[in-house]
Amino acid sequence: MRIALLIGLAGVVLVTLIMAPMLMSTFPSFLGGGSTAGGDCTDTVTKVTNVSTTAQSDIPANYLELYKKWGKKTGVQWTVLAAVGKRETDHGRSNLAGVKSGTNYAGAAGPMQFLISTWGGKAKIKIPSKFSGYASDGDDDGVADVYNPADAILGAAKMLKRNGAPGDLKRALFVYNHAMWYVEQVLVIARRYASDGTLELPPDSNPACDTPIVEAAPTDIVRKILAYALAQRGKPYRWGGTGPDAFDCSGIIYMAYRAAGLSIPRTTFGQWPFGAKVTKGSEQPGDLVFFNAGPGTSSSSPGHVGLIVSPGKMVEARCTLCGPIKMTTYRDRPNIVGYTRPLQNPTVVGQLKRLGLT
Repeated sequence: MRIALLIGLAGVVLVTLIMAPMLMSTFPSFLGGGSTAGGDCTDTVTKVTNVSTTAQSDIPANYLELYKKWGKKTGVQWTVLAAVGKRETDHGRSNLAGVKSGTNYAGAAGPMQFLISTWGGKAKIKIPSKFSGYASDGDDDGVADVYNPADAILGAAKMLKRNGAPGDLKRALFVYNHAMWYVEQVLVIARRYASDGTLELPPDSNPACDTPIVEAAPTDIVRKILAYALAQRGKPYRWGGTGPDAFDCSGIIYMAYRAAGLSIPRTTFGQWPFGAKVTKGSEQPGDLVFFNAGPGTSSSSPGHVGLIVSPGKMVEARCTLCGPIKMTTYRDRPNIVGYTRPLQNPTVVGQLKRLGLT
């Protein structure tokens, strides 16, 4: 591995990545446990075109297609997958122990350097079978082989997706390898692989990815609330907006509840005291998460709110310059004031009774 960091004198930091024939991690990827459920998303995602000349010259053709394929299907930036593959084993070209057979000194194996225990307990696993891990069959040959790039790249995509990608890349990469220097190096490489130098957010905005989120909601009412809110993604933020073409942060929540036949306060200042307070870690889909949004707001009068749609994720209309309404992560965001559950407000409980839903 050779990374050149050129630090400018006038406070300007220029990071220059020199792609080397060998870019192997100096210590293994300590992967968190998980399951194989919920990895893939959809085939119908916008065609991947954001490929730089650096990526085309540095990544073997078969690996590039696999990064793009599984990035597209799982909703993880292909550039990040490719950067992990580069950082770990130079896209499988490394001849160090554990890349093509066996394990390295820490027990990591394959082109994406999974711990065997995290892969599923052994290097090759028959599919389908019961196991705990990220073992995947990316080429439909009936075997999840940690040394097979098609399988390993799909497994890595599932791992990153489960832990925060595409929105919270630093968290996802830190789980992949517990070191911030590793995270920053991977992000530098990923930007080099993108023709526009950015880390775009693709498939989270594709409605085909929403089915597991909506179906996992605890009640039919919550499913209706989530379905409405998720359908508004891509629309612009507008202060005071309640749709149908634009919304502000509280407006989209107000209208999502209204779409389910329920009435809650219109503004963030009204929504904060309205719902029953929920302790951190016990929030559920349909709950609200509030933030201290700066001047004029405080811990007792939060100025921003998001609608929780799944553990760690929310739909939010953030600000005019923040881009369109989208699904984002919230647990690592600063200035969280607290969580509430509007469905436990006595007024809403009464509305639910009148609707015959309690």
